[in-house]
Amino acid sequence: MKPDMSVEIAGLKLRNPVMTASGTFGYGEEFSQYVDLEKIGAFVTKGLSLKPRAGNPTPRLVETPGGMLNAIGLQNVGIDAFIAKKIPFFRTVNTPAIANFFGSTPEEYAEMAARLNSISEVSALEVNISCPNVKQGGIVFGTDPASAVSVVAACRNATKKPLIVKLSPNVTDIVQMALACEGAGADALSVINTLTGMAIDLEKRRPVLANITGGLSGPAIKPIALRMVWQVAKAVKIPVIGIGGIMNATDALEFMLAGATAIQIGTASFVNPGSAQEIALGMENWLAERNIADIKTIIGALEN
Repeated sequence: MKPDMSVEIAGLKLRNPVMTASGTFGYGEEFSQYVDLEKIGAFVTKGLSLKPRAGNPTPRLVETPGGMLNAIGLQNVGIDAFIAKKIPFFRTVNTPAIANFFGSTPEEYAEMAARLNSISEVSALEVNISCPNVKQGGIVFGTDPASAVSVVAACRNATKKPLIVKLSPNVTDIVQMALACEGAGADALSVINTLTGMAIDLEKRRPVLANITGGLSGPAIKPIALRMVWQVAKAVKIPVIGIGGIMNATDALEFMLAGATAIQIGTASFVNPGSAQEIALGMENWLAERNIADIKTIIGALEN
């Protein structure tokens, strides 16, 4: 008997818990020759903004032990080009598309949420709050509970679609941030975004990245991400989506045991573009081998 792999996030039904992480999967179409998008639960777009962004100067990617640093700088086509050029592909795939987006003020976030709310091909919104608030001297929305609340509440008022908030790990207390976002109207939480890091070229005596610092992802951050997912899932009543160093089905299932309802694949797609589909199949096989009928029974089933 095939296990039931379906899960639900804020009313959004997924055929399995495997999603792709924003910024690692383009707008979906770029990976469609490597992944059968109808074999995964959902795909998440690159972060979108009101206007197109060129991103940071190069070099902006560097491999590190157990992962990689990126300082792409949220390069994207902007909302108008997204609607005109990317949305038509979404109509060809029977898999939920989730739009990740960001802004530099709560008003920009709200405008983005409102624009995306009107697009029927977008099934849910994922808010990236790991961005500086230009009105408040550059304080990052995702590191200050009051700032996070202002963004989430503004987005909540602007959309009826499922609202997922992607949390930054670069905080003292991830649970405090999670509870603040839940209270402001988040329907689900993505845990975690990248950790701030840097790499140095010893011979040149210079940072490797033009931006100096970047976001660390990959297997190196998995233990931290697992811990944060476990903490957040125990504290909130809304679903948690686990992200951070998931390279195979074992990693993914560990996140679900820790309390994640779904997971996102990021850096693994750079190593193997077909990894999301392979991980979904691997999870199903693991359940079948153990006669576990429904994947939902393992969510949060960690024994202390």
